Amino acid sequence: MRRTPLTPDALDDIDRALINRLQDGILVTQTPYAMLGTEMGLSEDDVLTRIERLRGIGALTRFGPFIDAAAMGGAFCLCAMEVPGDRFETVLTLVNAHDEVAHNYERVHRLNMWFVLACESESEITRVADRIEQETGITVLRFPKLKEFFIGFRVPA
Repeated sequence: MRRTPLTPDALDDIDRALINRLQDGILVTQTPYAMLGTEMGLSEDDVLTRIERLRGIGALTRFGPFIDAAAMGGAFCLCAMEVPGDRFETVLTLVNAHDEVAHNYERVHRLNMWFVLACESESEITRVADRIEQETGITVLRFPKLKEFFIGFRVPA
């Protein structure tokens, strides 16, 4: 997990264009990276190599489909923890080891670790959150979704 900013020269113009394009989503086909490459004037191998490098340097922290667990009959929940600074990396590793953790963010706040659990059911959310509490010795506060808002969040590279 990248915890420091990238250097100004870490990304070239093609990297930035690829990051911006990936945020629009890609078609699910037999050769999605070849199609993306053709669109951007790159080879399929170049697209894959760049994505791998961008993940390696922390420019892309997550790369994969965004699946609406609730629309598929599952459940998700925003969670927060108050993690002592000297244990943050250890707790981060324990939390992120769970496949159900969709993403995890550090915040400058008393509640300094925020993550989303995406599970097959509400009872599974309870099971995973309880397991994280047992593994870490820290309470997992749970904030279930009351209403969903679509904001179209993008971060230009």
